[in-house]
Amino acid sequence: MGRAFEYRRAAKEKRWDKMSKVFPKLIRSITLAVREGGPDQATNSKLRIAIQNAKAENMPKDNIDGAIKRACAKDAEDISEVSYEGKGPHGVLLFVDCTTNNTNRTVANLKTIFSKGGGKLVESGSLEFMFQRKALIEFEVPAGQNMEEIELALIDHGLEELEVNEGRAYAYAAFADYGKISHGVESLGIEASKSSIVRVPTSPVEFSEAEQEDIEKLIDRIEDDDDVQAVFTNIA
Repeated sequence: MGRAFEYRRAAKEKRWDKMSKVFPKLIRSITLAVREGGPDQATNSKLRIAIQNAKAENMPKDNIDGAIKRACAKDAEDISEVSYEGKGPHGVLLFVDCTTNNTNRTVANLKTIFSKGGGKLVESGSLEFMFQRKALIEFEVPAGQNMEEIELALIDHGLEELEVNEGRAYAYAAFADYGKISHGVESLGIEASKSSIVRVPTSPVEFSEAEQEDIEKLIDRIEDDDDVQAVFTNIA
């Protein structure tokens, strides 16, 4: 009885800890989307995606609605998107996408995190050619449907690559075809569980297990920062 209680409490605390880190980031994405394109999901695709991703993380509807309402207020905080590039331990390359209301704070925090993790930030744009921006749509593999047929249908909507892993599908397309691939998935009657823009390395590099441990420690610290939305690397 005691052990079961401790296990449930530990599981709850772990879930709450994740929510306390993820929810503020999701709210910022919603805020930014509303500030840029308004509160109507029908006309604001960026907001529709932000809400979709919030639901994927089990954010309650009240939290989502509250974030939209606050973003519409005249005194809503000014949020901007900014990316930083850096080199980490063993020469790994990192691209860090952020949403922030204070770029001075964000860059100062990242400089400290990189320095303590054996890396450094580099001049903006210096790693741009090492990554390609891609649209990524994730969805559960539909029961009873042929994935080869789905793949063929999505090629007409800009699909470049379709990966399937443990019942989950990952559809990649060019950044410019973001709306096209999203519409393609919807047209097949498939509900996307998550949509995002990712950075795929043009020349992936393999690292040893020990090297990857050092790299993962740095990535964990970066992702813990409230302003950080996503971290991409050139790891193969």
